[in-house]
Amino acid sequence: MGIIARYRAIPILYRMLGAFTIGALIGVICWYAEANYGVELKGHLDTWLSPLGLILVKMLKMIVVPLIFFSLFQGAASLPLKKFGRIGLQVIVLYLITSLLAAVVGTVFALAINPGKDGLSLGSAAAGASNVSLNVNPGATSLTDVFMSMFENPFKALADGNFLAVIVFAILAGLALRVILDDTAENEAAPLNRIIELAATLNRILFVLVEWIMDYAPIGILALTIVNFTQYGPDLAGPYFNIGMGIIVGIGLMITVVYSTMIALMTRTNPLKFFKFAQEAMITAFVTRSSGATLPITLKTAVDDLKIRRELADFSLPLGATVNMDGVCIHLPMFAILAANIFGIELGFSSLLVLVITTVLAAVGAGGIPGGSLMLLFIILKSMGLDETQISQIVAFALGINPILDMFETMNNVTGDLTCTYIVACRENMISQN
Repeated sequence: MGIIARYRAIPILYRMLGAFTIGALIGVICWYAEANYGVELKGHLDTWLSPLGLILVKMLKMIVVPLIFFSLFQGAASLPLKKFGRIGLQVIVLYLITSLLAAVVGTVFALAINPGKDGLSLGSAAAGASNVSLNVNPGATSLTDVFMSMFENPFKALADGNFLAVIVFAILAGLALRVILDDTAENEAAPLNRIIELAATLNRILFVLVEWIMDYAPIGILALTIVNFTQYGPDLAGPYFNIGMGIIVGIGLMITVVYSTMIALMTRTNPLKFFKFAQEAMITAFVTRSSGATLPITLKTAVDDLKIRRELADFSLPLGATVNMDGVCIHLPMFAILAANIFGIELGFSSLLVLVITTVLAAVGAGGIPGGSLMLLFIILKSMGLDETQISQIVAFALGINPILDMFETMNNVTGDLTCTYIVACRENMISQN
């Protein structure tokens, strides 16, 4: 077995955590050597290692726009909304509501914890970014401009990286194809189905590219982590702890309070009964860190334990694994607030509102994408007007603890899928009595 094969045989979780741990240790040693012995290392490390990290950011920038576009287009075009009608619409609305609530919870917790408030200023880089508003493109200067920018020439949006416009167009184009397909006779639908198949094929190609990027990610993480810890030393430990605990507590609140309240109010049943049956799927999601890999267990829990009728579960749960990313919606605002504090960005009410909306809309495109939360972090940071060097700092910071947080986020995602499906089943009398 060659070196590359041996490397790829190591689970990506271990590779990423190992790269972060080794990078942090080397960085702290370098920081200590500079602080106590006057060894000049920052400039040399920045010259030789930062480009290795920036390559990771460049590759993410290369892949994220087509990946989000084709994933959303395929997903929207594949929704059998006409078949499910009102019930399908209820499922989708509930998914959007829970994602919105999760983004609000994440933003509130981020503002309360305020990570990075006690320093970590990047000097000239921070000065260059001060007073930047949260915008989805350079021309957007107000909340109205942001919403107007969601509807523009799709080719220009793709070229400029206007993520919200790409997301909106992909969803609308996919739904338009679905409407035409539903109104077309079966014997005439072959050309339309080939468009969906083409999108699926392109997605498979892009997923392979993502896997290659994730193979390189530990190298980029190692380089960026060494540079960060050489510059800041142990001062980074506080923000790491605050962010990690904030996200975990926010996810705990989402599951125990928000979902429980929704179940109690909308189904008039005891939430404890729901969680008793849902725990197997929740634990599986925590261990596997994949909503897709957990899907067979989620379906089994829904049909066998919660007694949800098969036709609803088969529609709602695979859809939820694609579009319902509540855990990610709690995760992203925390790093947005960290970036705002580090780079001196002022976030007013309208900017926070845009952050929430951007998080919800972007999360719709993350399902099923390997490293989806990483892709969304790139979108959120890019939408804040940060340059590639600044983005690389936050991405490196996030990637260090992302594998750990991803376990909690995936558990949140799967629990949200089951919650919304169970609520619709109870309200539509789709609970089997046997």
